[in-house]
Amino acid sequence: MKGKQNKINRRNFLKTIGAAGLASVFASAKAKADSNEPNVSEAQEAEFPQVPRRKLGKTGVDVSCLSLGTNRLDNQIILRNALRWGVNYWDTANSYVGGNSEREIGKLLSKSPELRKQLFLVTKASGARTVTDVEERLQSSLKKMNTEYIDLYYGVHGLSDPARLTDELKQWAESAKKRNLIRFFGFSTHKNMPQNLTAAAKLGWIDAIMTTYNFRVMQDPEMASAVEACHKAGIGLIAMKVIALSIQLRRQMEAGQKIDTEEDKKLIRHFLQQGFTEEQAKIKAVLQDERFSSACVGMNSAALLTSNMAAVLDKTKLSQDDMAVFAEYAAATCSGYCTGCTHICDSALPHMPYVSDIMRYLMYYNSYGDKDKARQLFAQIPLKVRNKLLITDYSTAEARCPQHMPIGKLVAEALGKLA
Repeated sequence: MKGKQNKINRRNFLKTIGAAGLASVFASAKAKADSNEPNVSEAQEAEFPQVPRRKLGKTGVDVSCLSLGTNRLDNQIILRNALRWGVNYWDTANSYVGGNSEREIGKLLSKSPELRKQLFLVTKASGARTVTDVEERLQSSLKKMNTEYIDLYYGVHGLSDPARLTDELKQWAESAKKRNLIRFFGFSTHKNMPQNLTAAAKLGWIDAIMTTYNFRVMQDPEMASAVEACHKAGIGLIAMKVIALSIQLRRQMEAGQKIDTEEDKKLIRHFLQQGFTEEQAKIKAVLQDERFSSACVGMNSAALLTSNMAAVLDKTKLSQDDMAVFAEYAAATCSGYCTGCTHICDSALPHMPYVSDIMRYLMYYNSYGDKDKARQLFAQIPLKVRNKLLITDYSTAEARCPQHMPIGKLVAEALGKLA
């Protein structure tokens, strides 16, 4: 009876936060944002339960266990309300929304400079290849965000080869810290993650890493060992790409089609019976691994922000059976999700070192709905490579792919959508 009551209470909690919260919390928030009053009264703050915080590795800094991803965000209201919920870790990059993500943060801090001390600002040196590039990207980010320092700076955005973590980059990071331009240094990675994390754990100068981590990636024994190595080394870990929708499911959702695969039906039904949406359960699965300080999720709407808040504020733990359902689903749908093991594709196709990039761009298009970004990134692939995409034999790469992805078909799909 007690278990049943807890489930009912949890459902009511999620429903209340997700529905009534949208009507009242965000309505009052919009009114406040539209006014010129930057501060929130104590009475209003009490309406917003605060997201739990965790230590960011050896830095000793407390950060919200849910991070605000701003890769598609240009909305002042979302920024202000994320902070009201206690979400102090804001993740952006020099390139997000053509630079407008950083500008929106800068606009907020220009109007309300007192908010800066409440924030843990994180940005990335998008596209930087040299230390000079890293310095230029940092100066640009500082200017756009109207801040004198960045709390955590990812000097490599999208690390695929740990050889890029050079002594020169280490010296630059130390210099930037001494100049009080950054507090901590790290990198982001969504390709060859186990290799990058394992190498970083041995270096001694990486403070934090943002890595792809979700119910799919956590099934990989190499990734599990790499995460543990970083945890023991005191490196703060941030999870990204937490939701990890399969290509097929996202296509159906975007087209408004009925979910027709038994695997997806089973997953959705299982977690709805527990009182969670599929997405909420995926966030909880990642945060159940306390070696991760935070889960970074893109939240560009009031509904999404509220739903995610409900997931982390609810204290219910996923059971072993719940995690087993995720493991079973990951195995059954693995061919629809690229886990970023680039070294395997590269070894199979040494003259076509863009396969994993194309899979990621297709994910941006299909899963994130970020079609312009996907096309822009695809256009950066050299023309001579793009011209060979349809005549390349991908059978060796497909045979070696741990996820058994139909790489040739997906490349053809990418050409049709992104070229």
